[in-house]
Amino acid sequence: MKSFTTVALESSVGPQLCLDCFSPIDLSEFTSVVASSKSSTCLLDPIPTRLLKGTLPLMNSSLLDLVNLSLVSGYVPQAFKTAVIKPLLKKPSLDPGVLANYRPISNLPFISKILEKAVAKQLSDHLHRNELFEDFQSGFRAHHSTETALLKVTNDLLLASDNGLVSILVLLDLSAAFDTIDHNILLQRLEHVIGIRGTALKWFQSYLSDRFQFVHVHDEPSTRTKVSYGVPQGSVLGPILFTLYMLPLGYIIRKHSINYHCYADDTQLYQSIKPVNTNQLTRLQACLTDIKAWMTSNFLLLNSEKTEVIIFGPKNLRNNFSKIIATLDGIALASSTTVKNLGVIFDQDMSFNSHIKQISRTAFFH
Repeated sequence: MKSFTTVALESSVGPQLCLDCFSPIDLSEFTSVVASSKSSTCLLDPIPTRLLKGTLPLMNSSLLDLVNLSLVSGYVPQAFKTAVIKPLLKKPSLDPGVLANYRPISNLPFISKILEKAVAKQLSDHLHRNELFEDFQSGFRAHHSTETALLKVTNDLLLASDNGLVSILVLLDLSAAFDTIDHNILLQRLEHVIGIRGTALKWFQSYLSDRFQFVHVHDEPSTRTKVSYGVPQGSVLGPILFTLYMLPLGYIIRKHSINYHCYADDTQLYQSIKPVNTNQLTRLQACLTDIKAWMTSNFLLLNSEKTEVIIFGPKNLRNNFSKIIATLDGIALASSTTVKNLGVIFDQDMSFNSHIKQISRTAFFH
């Protein structure tokens, strides 16, 4: 059953043009994509990628036919839907005997990534034509990065301070967001919000279904496990599909007139108010409550214990605010003196002294 927020979004936002099918690509586009792709080889590749690139003139027509057949038929070969997982120790100093200290690195067959790039290009063109990108999403978009996200938020906070306002910044923490995406909800969003129909929608249904993965350690493979949730890790389309899955979040936040910016699964809310208007924090509380409800109904886990809050402004004005800004899942969100936001340490005075000191210590350490 759809939540009211999703229904409202789907009835108010939609593409002017639908994407009913993917167009076949020509030989020049295919060879260009292959040449510009990294030469990394997956365990499942029949031949090393460098060898494939070197002999491409001998087999490019056959490989192009394979890619185009998938695009026009709406079917993704089963061989393209199996991932090899290699555990990588996060830091050399960590205990290798603890599984939590490893980061799973997913690898997919080379040609499957070429197919995904062809789809990603046509999907991105459709999103641009219909202006369907989230305006305040800096992740996985051309000409956007953590820098654009930080510049936008920092500039807004400094302008608010210049106008004598106090700002509250909330950094939401999602647990394993890419791994909990519900495929049925994602497909509904692609159809009703993004306008993916016909063979194109059939292609995504095939792409997401019957996916498998196995772990490969010391030349020993594990048994294959079916993957029923999440966007494919290590894929080209995974990050784009995640941002489309998260589109309703912007609608919810805007409804409460709260400022926000996203970078992938990192979402930050910020509200600037006059020091005497502390009662306006009820909007922030209501927004957090709706976000939590939407995430729960969309199988996303908002980690209340790791969600952080910080208040910006002159110390005498900050004191007008209670240390407890809001609650989430019954957990009080207390203001911190510093928070780490997309790799940058923010302090309450916006002086960035804490960040500069940390960078200096790191420089001297090396």
